[in-house]
Amino acid sequence: MQFPKPSPGTYPEYYDTYYQQVTSGNPLAMLKSQWEDGLNPFSVLADDYGNLQYAPGKWTISEVLGHINDTERILSYRLLRLARFDATPVPGFEEDDYAKQGRFQARSLTDLYQEWRAIRSATLCLAESLNEEQLNFIGSASGKPVSALALLWILPAHAAHHAAVVRDRYLTQS
Repeated sequence: MQFPKPSPGTYPEYYDTYYQQVTSGNPLAMLKSQWEDGLNPFSVLADDYGNLQYAPGKWTISEVLGHINDTERILSYRLLRLARFDATPVPGFEEDDYAKQGRFQARSLTDLYQEWRAIRSATLCLAESLNEEQLNFIGSASGKPVSALALLWILPAHAAHHAAVVRDRYLTQS
């Protein structure tokens, strides 16, 4: 199946920066490769990196990975709703509140990473089951139109974006 980049109007414009992370042109392949190859740098970081911040007031690495986990769950739920042709608007979420309430700093990076692998495995099962008609369905999330295809693209792109932030901003400090 082909996975063309989503057309403008089928996703919020702020997703554009994330879509640049999908270099293969195939978001399903990127979802798989991230799971098979490991989401670096998280797959190789020792637990003692979990509380590292690159600046005061910024999330810790544990909070970044917890955010990736929460967001993947939310985006996958949205993908499921759209793939089932459910046009009921889905509300947004406040990522900073989720990070704060997630208590991610109380958990090890190893535990958070294993959770990511489990979530991604479930995401892959859903994504691999979808057909073109399901992917083209457009609903509403966070008050904006969004297609299931757009969510399929944003899932690996969001994880790749935050992994790059950790590599570029956090790990250059240590």
